[in-house]
Amino acid sequence: MKEDVVIAQEAHLRPITEIAEALGLRPDELETYGPHKAKISLSVLERLKDRPDGKLVLVTAITPTPAGEGKTTTTVGLGQALAKVGAKGVICIREPSLGPTFGIKGGAAGGGFSQVVPMIDINLHFTGDIHAVTAANNLLAALVDNHLHQGNEPRIHPKRVNWRRCLDMNDRALREVVVGLGNPASGVTRPDGFTISAASEIMAILALARDMGDLKARLARIVVGFGEDGKPVTAGQLKAQGAMAILLKDALKPNLVQTLEHTPAIVHAGPFGNIAHGTSSVLATRIGLKVADYVIQEAGFAADLGAEKFFDIFCEASGLRVHACVVVATARALKMHGGVAKEHLEHEDPQAVRRGIANLERHVDNLKKFRVPIVVAINRFPNDTRKELDVIERYCREAGAAFAVATNFERGGEGAVDLAKKVVAAADGSAGDSRPIYDRHWPIKRKIEAIAREVYRAGSVNYAPEAEEMLRTLEATGYGDLPICMAKTQSSISHDPSLIGAPEGFEFPVRELRLSAGAGFIVAVAGNIMLMPGLPKVPAAARMDIADDGTISGFR
Repeated sequence: MKEDVVIAQEAHLRPITEIAEALGLRPDELETYGPHKAKISLSVLERLKDRPDGKLVLVTAITPTPAGEGKTTTTVGLGQALAKVGAKGVICIREPSLGPTFGIKGGAAGGGFSQVVPMIDINLHFTGDIHAVTAANNLLAALVDNHLHQGNEPRIHPKRVNWRRCLDMNDRALREVVVGLGNPASGVTRPDGFTISAASEIMAILALARDMGDLKARLARIVVGFGEDGKPVTAGQLKAQGAMAILLKDALKPNLVQTLEHTPAIVHAGPFGNIAHGTSSVLATRIGLKVADYVIQEAGFAADLGAEKFFDIFCEASGLRVHACVVVATARALKMHGGVAKEHLEHEDPQAVRRGIANLERHVDNLKKFRVPIVVAINRFPNDTRKELDVIERYCREAGAAFAVATNFERGGEGAVDLAKKVVAAADGSAGDSRPIYDRHWPIKRKIEAIAREVYRAGSVNYAPEAEEMLRTLEATGYGDLPICMAKTQSSISHDPSLIGAPEGFEFPVRELRLSAGAGFIVAVAGNIMLMPGLPKVPAAARMDIADDGTISGFR
């Protein structure tokens, strides 16, 4: 097969106005960015407020391995297949971060003949949303440091500033920095650091805001640090929310594009799944539910991360409920979870698949706790054998989950027709009564331990002294009833990337707690996870080039 970038470059795209018209959007509800991209005006929600919502389908996966699962590819293929079974669907996925794009993971617009296009635009600067997030974040950082320099009220303690700068790039050298060096005019010298923009609180706020008023209210609630009296100091007290909202006014509007088969796709916001809440925006979902029968929405990484946060954070913030959940897996990845090295994955090994099923079983069992019907989608690779697939299908029958094999990477929507039929049947038969796994009003430790024990199967939870101190501060200052956003490795259900399969009984270490009051959650940082990733030894950027005629190569 041709490379993804070549398939995308050779695709025939319809004018985005035609895609919008097919959804019932009016010309005055569209702001075009060239012929194939557009912003959707939030006014469409007011016009369609009395229209019944469609069904919400969440796409998640097993724990990722180097063998690949193809969650976004399956999401896109499923969306394309809906049209082939007579259903009107919309895909909702996140905007890719430049960090993974130029790092090790590559782009995030699908693959093969199941891509969202224009692929290169989406994976690069797109409509500028992530740059707006970065600018708003760093404006607030500048205002905080200006406050320290100018000595304005309220007085933030220089050693209790918790607002960090951000950049949408993997750059480990920026994890810990010192600002204000030089002469007194350069400001107050203090330690600082950078978070990647996709994991910033501003990105989470953009993804969870319901409208401009809610956006401004959330921005105002951001806690930038604590005063000398121990009380929290907010962005609202610095009068920062208005200027920040101005920078985010266009970014708040979801982006409309299309797939290779012209299925509408709303691509908006980009919070990471391992260190943020990991799904596209509430506004994108709400618009999708008003203009389509089914919204196919992807959550970042596996069900222990993206799906758990979708139910416990996204659904609780939006009031939306899931009607069906798709779990993407591959026989190759299950063999890796069963102990097979990557270089031996081409060999048939049903026994290894059977051992690796433990990982799929753990995620299916967890999803059952949220009370949603489950469809297991096997993203089939050419070397997968019937014996290997039979092992997976047999497990699904025993577990009460629907099963479908998808070949949409090679065949587009046609390769996901069986999956689409089973997803439609599951969603149509569901009452949409998904539930969170914990009560947000529980004490902080009880919520963390509910996730650690019920989802990860930890035997105990250990809190570092810094986490204990922050926990006491959060509960004393009235933030104890916020939900929990776990920041941990995506490579294991546990905190330890070396523990593949379905580990249990381990001690789960909480290194620190971070308050995201504007987003409306507390981030619990576990293990060695970093909020600013680094580049690999050979970054993807080293393989990329652009010709004199503008043709881009080496992009994936």
